[in-house]
Amino acid sequence: MNYDTISLNEKQVKTIQKKSANNKKKKKGRLRSLLGFLIFEFIFMSITTPLLIFYGPFDNVKRTATGMVWNSMTKQVIAKTFLSDKAIANILGDGYAISNVNTEDIKMLNFGVKHNSNLEYFDVESRNFRGKMIIVDDPTRIKVGYSSKMPRAGETTSSIARRTGAVAAINGGGFIDTGWAGTGGVALGFVINNGKYISGKLTNNYTKRDTIAFTKEGMLIVGKHSQAELTKYNVKEGISFGPPLIVNGKPTINKGDGGWGISPRTAIGQKEDGSVMLLVIDGRSLKSFGATLKEVQDIMLEHGAVNAANLDGGSSATMFYDGKVVNTPSDALGERTVATAFVVMP
Repeated sequence: MNYDTISLNEKQVKTIQKKSANNKKKKKGRLRSLLGFLIFEFIFMSITTPLLIFYGPFDNVKRTATGMVWNSMTKQVIAKTFLSDKAIANILGDGYAISNVNTEDIKMLNFGVKHNSNLEYFDVESRNFRGKMIIVDDPTRIKVGYSSKMPRAGETTSSIARRTGAVAAINGGGFIDTGWAGTGGVALGFVINNGKYISGKLTNNYTKRDTIAFTKEGMLIVGKHSQAELTKYNVKEGISFGPPLIVNGKPTINKGDGGWGISPRTAIGQKEDGSVMLLVIDGRSLKSFGATLKEVQDIMLEHGAVNAANLDGGSSATMFYDGKVVNTPSDALGERTVATAFVVMP
């Protein structure tokens, strides 16, 4: 009787083992099916999503996505893969800065001399983004900082600030991405510091280029201007970048969102009383998606800017204050090296 019990138990064990093996096979089969489905979905979405974005009926989505990739040198290939140059121009045309504002007109501001160390720092927030703003009472405290390794390589905004003894700083203009390595050494356009061209000086004094510059008296000049004009207005600090967002109190984007999509942003502006606004908006994260040029323009208008311009954004967007970087740069590797910065001296 004992042997029959043992034999019966062995049969039960074998049955259990067989069922267990079958269950494992079924689980493996389900996992393979799920993996196959996920791979199919990934390939399907990879193909159909760009087609839906670039050829779908949603004009705002189409313009935002196209502007976002078109204005990133490393991502332009995405737009070019799906769209012709003519199609890109048509998509961006309605919302693209600049409007009919004359960006070559300069109206001087008479705010007088008010040398002081006043500086205001606060958060800027909306439903879609988070940012920081610094307002500097004395515009003559704003200088152009640049990489000590130029043109071989760039330097982080915080490093430029610390090296120059600045109390605050934001990243400045764009740079040539040599070998797609993001070194930030070669500045686009010109760089002026203390009245001298550090780089980008042309033999033709009358060629107009995108300008963000400060005169000796501290007035911010934006828009397209020549070297002859900058000399005439006694410009002491400046870089070449844009687009301008507000010129002589008039916003340049009157229709659409500016055409550059949603991204981290850096901008600079000036009020009628001469005080300077430095703005950085974080992006490319769930906490802060980023902002359009129109949204940046609206923030500057809300705070009283009469002249303002866009600075290099994306992974470069950085603000330094109180001895540290106070925003969250979007680059996975942290703060990016850049060619130039606007620094606030003590």
